Amino acid sequence: MAHVPIGPVQYLERFSEQSIVCNPYALAKMGVAKNRCFIKMEEYVISCVPFRMSFKRCLFTGPVTAKELSFFQRYKNSIVGLSLSMVSPRTGPVRFFLHCHLSTVGQVKGRENMGLFVVDFTAIPDELVIILGSFLETQFRINTQYEEYGQDPIVLNPNSARLMGYTNAAVITGPDAPGQNIQLLSINTKRIEYLEAAGAQARVPGSPAAYRLQFNQSRISVRGTVDASAVNPQGRVQTASLLDLNPHLVEIIDEFYFRTKADSDEHDPHGAPAKGKVQQV
Repeated sequence: MAHVPIGPVQYLERFSEQSIVCNPYALAKMGVAKNRCFIKMEEYVISCVPFRMSFKRCLFTGPVTAKELSFFQRYKNSIVGLSLSMVSPRTGPVRFFLHCHLSTVGQVKGRENMGLFVVDFTAIPDELVIILGSFLETQFRINTQYEEYGQDPIVLNPNSARLMGYTNAAVITGPDAPGQNIQLLSINTKRIEYLEAAGAQARVPGSPAAYRLQFNQSRISVRGTVDASAVNPQGRVQTASLLDLNPHLVEIIDEFYFRTKADSDEHDPHGAPAKGKVQQV
């Protein structure tokens, strides 16, 4: 059977009801130029940043005063212009000039002088469909890998740390406490296990936890929940936490398995990478 390339029609059919939360990760992956997005209402131009995007509508936030926000209410339910600069996976940088229906003008909850603008597309260009669809397809793969790579722990030793690009620098953070260094024992996409500093107290299972992990190319922040924590036979607190989905971490571990396979094939073409085990607390 011939391979059928994925195009706008396939993306629209597959992801028609899904939307993208435009956090910094999503904006970077889609190549959104945050300083080159504008909504134009007659002669007025508002600099804005995507907050949520789909094939049908986009939510944008932009700096406006309460007085300006009241003034812009007159453009609600009218046609406005949208200028959006992004990076297409096919053509590179592209700028869209779109006519949209402005359905909502409001204030961002809890953010003074920050407006929320909801625009519905009257028509969406194929290139924009491909940008959004490619990102959604990637996230579908990442969700699958989050589950797949969360089955077995990766024991942290000099070789696995090298292949993962992990610099042996990790910190646990909290809202009321400075960051504390920890020693990772194992990690996967869904679970982390580590030793805490001498004198630390065992943590309460179910309590929230946040971590900063330093890799060669990036530092990532991961949130999770303490699963178990106890003093080990050496007198150190050994803690395991369940991790929330973090796309950066999934990509790092996916790359780790790719490098592990390549490294194994280089030394033994018939070998297969082994996954380590650690004692669970």
